[in-house]
Amino acid sequence: MALGSSSISFTPDFLQLRPHSTFRWKCRSRTVLARSSSNGSEPYSNGYPSTTPTQKQPFQGKSEADVVVIGSGIGGLCCAGLLARYKQDVLVLESHDLPGGAAHSFEIKGYKFDSGPSLFSGFQSRGPQANPLSQVLDALGESLPCATYDSWMVYIPEGEFLSRIGPTEFFKDLEKYAGPNAVQEWRKLLDAILPLSAAAMALPPLSIRGDWGVLSTAGARYAPSLLKSFAQMGPKGALSATKLLRPFLEIIDSLELKDPFIRNWVDLLSFLLAGVKSDGVLAAEMIYMFSEWYKPGCCLEYPLHGSGAVVDALVRGLQKFGGRLSLRSHVENIVVEDGRAIGVRLRGGQFVRAKKAVVSNASMWDTLSLLPKEVVPKSYQDSVKTTPQCESFMHLHLGIDAEGIREDLGIHHIVVNDWERGVDADQNVVLISVPSVLSPDLAPPGKHVLHAYTPGTEPFELWEGLDRRSNEYKELKAQRSEVMWKAVERALGPGFDRANCEVKLVGTPLTHQRFLRRNRGTYGPAIKAGKASFPGHSTPITQLYCCGDSTFPGIGVPAVAASGAIVANSLVSVSQHSELLDAVGI
Repeated sequence: MALGSSSISFTPDFLQLRPHSTFRWKCRSRTVLARSSSNGSEPYSNGYPSTTPTQKQPFQGKSEADVVVIGSGIGGLCCAGLLARYKQDVLVLESHDLPGGAAHSFEIKGYKFDSGPSLFSGFQSRGPQANPLSQVLDALGESLPCATYDSWMVYIPEGEFLSRIGPTEFFKDLEKYAGPNAVQEWRKLLDAILPLSAAAMALPPLSIRGDWGVLSTAGARYAPSLLKSFAQMGPKGALSATKLLRPFLEIIDSLELKDPFIRNWVDLLSFLLAGVKSDGVLAAEMIYMFSEWYKPGCCLEYPLHGSGAVVDALVRGLQKFGGRLSLRSHVENIVVEDGRAIGVRLRGGQFVRAKKAVVSNASMWDTLSLLPKEVVPKSYQDSVKTTPQCESFMHLHLGIDAEGIREDLGIHHIVVNDWERGVDADQNVVLISVPSVLSPDLAPPGKHVLHAYTPGTEPFELWEGLDRRSNEYKELKAQRSEVMWKAVERALGPGFDRANCEVKLVGTPLTHQRFLRRNRGTYGPAIKAGKASFPGHSTPITQLYCCGDSTFPGIGVPAVAASGAIVANSLVSVSQHSELLDAVGI
């Protein structure tokens, strides 16, 4: 899910199907700066390894920091890494026993599974127009070896085909499966929006901060390039650029694009990017993604050794600059005195002081639950409680034998069962990732790892209140996972036999809610462009900031990386921020 425009993820960047008791950290204390993997020997509960979400011993290490970050998702790690780079004493508190949120990898029986992001691009990009995560890694002096590819398989009512990125290849697929009118409209769309990409990418995410200092670090610094991009577009293009902060559908409608396939395809890309269709996604987000996918020489990337390698790089960067990460350190509440966040209290009762700020990488709903109700203005409580939510997920993680599976198997597959129901309908779209195709070390020799899921379309109401140990829950799991099994059988071909899978794990919205401590197991806020905007990063509580998918710029790996960077930048001086921009050459 969340096809972020430059570092793209098909699944939520907060997904933590990370079992506590299964993973063992080989370290002397629980304040660690390393990763480990499981031997898969612990008992299972409803498919996934069992969890013991309690703090078993007191927090070790210095119980204060300049900045305390709650949660080690991509947003939290980007924020913490940059703060460490800014020479701040930063401590990340993670409730689970592996860092990384959705981007971590977990291992069972020699299979290393991605729990979330699987479709990426832009890791090798550099400079002002690089994607946010790449800019953060560059600032931390880290890089990621990647395998590159340029296509994925699509299974739609019209047929199945290998969808290729690039300026010309997709036209061939359109000609065959949608007809000449679709080709004409797609060309018209690209001709209209690709020139806008310079304006959409004119402000490097790393230059943005949440105070008036942004006039210096972003406004004055990049005004010339922004003005130049508008000048190159001419009056008509500059006028179109005013739509960058409007729903992408307005651009579609203004171009009078009516071909059903084009509109369905754009809705699919929009939904994968932001959890909403083209009537709700920012035009700037879509244009940024189009510029990455349909420019000459573009490619997709998969980090070797799995999406956990992204987390490894961020943790290395954090460690390099003296930052700290404490696992199994569950934050029970945020401590507020005189309207100011002064630290956090852990489940074991220990207080950890934050001298400058507390940053929450939890969702807006879960952050609210960490605060004493009496200190939060009712208007803020009401705003959070009434923010619409995306639905949750079904997941299928499989360890399979490669024998008999089609030899031309690609890493990614998208199945759309019925365009008429809409891409946001439950049980209608299934996404499949087989990363061992590009990174064979993720599975034992002759095997594959596979992750299938329904992208933020599973209604929580179907599962609410069910006992995970009950037959009713197990029967519903079998029923609701069938659409994923059928999609896998279609993608892998007749050589696949579900009975022969060595590992079978089914995740539900209750899995999300339990392992992520995620309100109703949601993917994130269902905020539609043109009707509302993602909240900023400050809160009514002084010294309490938020980053992640509940804040600007929104859902997806690039967005949460940008949010973490914005908060880190906002906590240091303009001169420190400017020095960092100079150091990384943007």
